[in-house]
Amino acid sequence: MMKTIRFCLIACLVGIGVPVLCAQENKDSSQSKDKSADKTSQPAAEDRSYSGMYSFRKDGEFLQLTVEDGGAVTGFISRYGDGESDKGAFLDQFFKTGKIDGSKLTFTTEIVHGVAFEFRGTAERGEGKNPGDEAYFVLRGTLTEKVSDASKKVTSHSSPVVFKLFPQEAGPAPVVRQ
Repeated sequence: MMKTIRFCLIACLVGIGVPVLCAQENKDSSQSKDKSADKTSQPAAEDRSYSGMYSFRKDGEFLQLTVEDGGAVTGFISRYGDGESDKGAFLDQFFKTGKIDGSKLTFTTEIVHGVAFEFRGTAERGEGKNPGDEAYFVLRGTLTEKVSDASKKVTSHSSPVVFKLFPQEAGPAPVVRQ
């Protein structure tokens, strides 16, 4: 770039009519800079920043989300059981599938004690002011809970949800067991 500017200045001082050539060279170099900037600023880097621990439906429950290469998403939900056999027990449900494309996020969990979850929504900036603050990112969308009974009949219940990223230094609230 500096060589181009020096060449243009020398050419202008000498009186050679090359300002048009210099302008074209500057335009070409700025376009190549734009192209190289596009290659370095990848949306995958932004996608990865959504990785972390988020609140789930009740206090003490949480969702762990990890964004991997190629938009793959892994993680799990830690929640309290709601059924007769697992009432109050802490259950972990790992993701069966998960994907993020830009800010569009979907995942489905494995079935644990007859319950599976499906999330469809977005990962986006929340109300937290700085990285590391609570709710710096939020997962906003629809959570569908699918429950199968003993006769394999599946009932689904969908509800709008917003899961907030926990602060970086903190984790979920400690669980008091009695």
